[in-house]
Amino acid sequence: MSDTSTQPPNRILTIIARIEDGLLVFLLSTMIFLAGMQIILRNVFSTGFTETDSLLKILVLWVGMLGAVVATRERRHISIDILSRYLSEKMRQYVEVVVDIFVVLVCILLATHSMRMLLVDFEAKTIAFSGVPTWLLESILPIAFTIISLRYLMYCWQGIGKLLKGDSST
Repeated sequence: MSDTSTQPPNRILTIIARIEDGLLVFLLSTMIFLAGMQIILRNVFSTGFTETDSLLKILVLWVGMLGAVVATRERRHISIDILSRYLSEKMRQYVEVVVDIFVVLVCILLATHSMRMLLVDFEAKTIAFSGVPTWLLESILPIAFTIISLRYLMYCWQGIGKLLKGDSST
């Protein structure tokens, strides 16, 4: 029988993961559809939607940032682990915690500065295209970097817990 005290957080994390995955699939599908329609309209009918190219650029940003959020959730982000071949398991765990702390600090810095950029655009009331405010399109940046930093903070916490327990399993 499973411990019931861990079920609500797991359920919440599962719901969040499904939302992230669903949003990523929706945005990627929208991007593919719009790009395909734009190609067909241009090549067959010599026309197209005027703002589609701008929207596609923004969708690339959103898909990239959501992809990074999903990759960190699954611990499948880009990493350079050349040292892992030469380090003991215990030393690898120490290095992993240090790297995770570094990622938390960098992502907090990125989230802070992207939020400052967003606020500047909000106050300036800048418009990206078709009346859509720039700050709304940029909102994925502080959101994604905050989520990534929270996830890495959780990984730090787990890594420190493993080190304190002397657990060498990964």
